[in-house]
Amino acid sequence: MAKTEIRIIEASAVTETVKKLYMDMNYFIGDDIMQALKKAESTESSQTGKSVLSQLIENNGIAAAEEIPICQDTGMAVLFVEYGERVVIDGGSFEDAVQEGVRRAYIDGYLRKSVVDDPVFDRVNTRDNTPAIIYTTIVPGDKINILAGCKGFGSENMSAIKMLTPSAGVQGVKQFILDAVRYAGPNPCPPIVVGVGIGGTFEKAAMLAKKATLRPINTDNPDERYAALERELLEEINKMGFGPAGLGGDNTALGVNIEYYPTHIAGMPVAVNICCHAARHKQAQI
Repeated sequence: MAKTEIRIIEASAVTETVKKLYMDMNYFIGDDIMQALKKAESTESSQTGKSVLSQLIENNGIAAAEEIPICQDTGMAVLFVEYGERVVIDGGSFEDAVQEGVRRAYIDGYLRKSVVDDPVFDRVNTRDNTPAIIYTTIVPGDKINILAGCKGFGSENMSAIKMLTPSAGVQGVKQFILDAVRYAGPNPCPPIVVGVGIGGTFEKAAMLAKKATLRPINTDNPDERYAALERELLEEINKMGFGPAGLGGDNTALGVNIEYYPTHIAGMPVAVNICCHAARHKQAQI
C-alpha cells in the first residue's frame, strides 16, 4: 500500500496569509460589490440615493488608493477553513497562527480594534481584535483554503433566526426573510447584502447565513430553485424603498445569497445575516 504523502506548512505562512487577507479586504472592496454599486448608481431613480451611491464608490476608490479602511468599523474576524487532511503545521498550531495573522493585520494595518474579552460584565477591549472566529472542516488533499470576512456590528445586530416547521413552506421562509429585512430598515447601512441559511440545526443555519454573506454576489446558488428564490427576494427587498443609506430609493439590497443544508423531518431553521454595503470578503489557498 502506497504511503500517503504529508505536506508540511510553516505556521508563519499561515500567519502572513491571514494578515494579508484582513489588510486587503479592509482596504480594497471586492469587485463583485464595486460593480454592483456602479450598477445600482446607474439605475437609481432617487437623486439622493444616486448621490449616496456615488459617494460610496468614491469612498471605496480613496480607501484603495490610500490603503486605508473602507469603513471605521473594521469588524470581527470570521474565517471558514477547509483544512487538507494531509497538511501538518510546523512551528506552531494552526489556531495560533491564524490568531496571530489577525492580530498583526489589525495592529500593523491600523485597523480599529473592536473585540471585547467578555460579552456581559468586563467588556475590556482585547486591543488586537482577537480572538477571531474560526470554522474548520477537514477535507481531502494537502492544501488549506481560507474564506475570510470581517463583520461590522451595525449590520450584525440586525440579523435574526427562526425555527420554522415544515408546514411554513416556502412562503413562510420568504415571509420571515422579508420581515427581518423590513425590521432592520435603514439601520444596517444599505444597500445591504442579505445572507440566508436554511436547514441543519439552530447553530448550523446561523453559520450558513454568515457564510452566505461571504459568497460573491455575482454568483447564484447552484440549485436553480434556490437561485430563483434569491432573485425573487432581492426584487421584493428593493421594493421596500429604504434605499441607499436609508434615505429612500430603489436599491435597498445589492444581493441575496442563500445556502442550505439537510435538516430534521420536524424542522426548517432559517437564519438571516445582514451585511452592510462594505461586504468585505477574501479567499486564499495555501
